[in-house]
Amino acid sequence: MGIFKFVMDKGKDLLDQKDEPAEAIRKEVEDLGLGDGLGGDFGVMVEGDRVKLEGETPSQEVKEKIILAAGNVSGIAEVEEDLRVPETVFYEVKSGDTLSKIAKAHYGDASKYPVIFEANKPMLKDPDLIYPGQKLRIPGAGAGA
Repeated sequence: MGIFKFVMDKGKDLLDQKDEPAEAIRKEVEDLGLGDGLGGDFGVMVEGDRVKLEGETPSQEVKEKIILAAGNVSGIAEVEEDLRVPETVFYEVKSGDTLSKIAKAHYGDASKYPVIFEANKPMLKDPDLIYPGQKLRIPGAGAGA
């Protein structure tokens, strides 16, 4: 959990719109493409010049971007976050494994194999060149694996 300070009278003008402040910030998160993979318990609360964010994000990078999206809004001076990030899992490749098969096992979706490939660059140069015994990072798999 952390508290981040922002310049209150600077940033994107969202809070003067007809939407409720929390809904306007949630919509901004979605419009910036940061909504994919947010847990169903993701919440935004606005009290005066303070935003509180709660729930689960798919990665540390998305968590940080959501904090910035919420704080860089005119009228917001502080963002308090209680955002969880699933832990990274280290996986040992078994005979017959492919990145697609590993992605299916950890994310429930074989097409997410590029997430694993990107997380293991520069050690992996080609998604088809993995071998038994090799250790791989599986980011964000700690919650559902």
